[in-house]
Amino acid sequence: MQGTSIIPYLLSLVLAPLALGVINRVKAVFAGRKGQPLLQAYFDIFKLLRKGAVYSRTTTWIFRAGPVVSLGAVLLSLTMIPWGGFPALLAFDGDILVFVYVLGVARFFTVIAALDTGSAFEGMGASREVLFSAIAEPALLLGLVTLARLTSGWSLSTVLPGVSTATWIMAGASLSLLCLAWMIVFLAENSRIPVDDPNTHLELTMIHEVMVLDHSGPDFACILYGSSLKLWTLGALLANVLVPVRTGSAFIDILATIGGVFALAAVTGVIESTRARLRLLRVPHLIAAAGALSVLSLVLLVR
Repeated sequence: MQGTSIIPYLLSLVLAPLALGVINRVKAVFAGRKGQPLLQAYFDIFKLLRKGAVYSRTTTWIFRAGPVVSLGAVLLSLTMIPWGGFPALLAFDGDILVFVYVLGVARFFTVIAALDTGSAFEGMGASREVLFSAIAEPALLLGLVTLARLTSGWSLSTVLPGVSTATWIMAGASLSLLCLAWMIVFLAENSRIPVDDPNTHLELTMIHEVMVLDHSGPDFACILYGSSLKLWTLGALLANVLVPVRTGSAFIDILATIGGVFALAAVTGVIESTRARLRLLRVPHLIAAAGALSVLSLVLLVR
């Protein structure tokens, strides 16, 4: 089974940047323009890998380690996601907690790498990132606790495959609230509209992008690839709940989850095309609503 579970992991490593291409293509369709190629993220990553990196004299080893450690943490979190009814590459009781903490490590090193530049501009973005993540993480964790309660397991390899059509029939209201909460977390954690605009260059509104402005070359390639992997990881987590295809065929089940991730990417493109970015002071309210939905989901389940 472990031999089979490595196949979707390798597919994830290859397909993750394509999700960014799907988002950009959907946005281009709504804007009535041709837009970037679907494979643009791949082109950007390979181009950056061929370039050299520039480092400020004020930075230390932390600045150089930030992108690499963040990418490593996201790669580790992806190993905990089960695919096709098979256990994840890294599965143990309590990994639902480790999963959240590993993503926190990725964010931590991104933040301290930004602070290491000594730039007040990047410090501003880092403070916003920490504030919003402190609100978003409880919503993600409470959702995992809800699924653990529903499936009587404390491993993602038990919890996610335990969600099926029968589970939706039994606890549809609770799962619907959980998916809505996770969708908000998905947009917030990946710096998408209405929380953040990954294409903006307005100094007073940038959150994630401002933290990586000083990175270049292979370092920025790690950041770009890590961002696509994080989007893919959280998308796979949500798709496992939204698309509970459990046919017993590994090929069909894996294909269904991958299709669910790309569907979420398309929905993200629709949201970014039809919604405006929220005012900065309104963003915490939206993310706090995700936490409230997660709490309500858990309450409905245990009542």
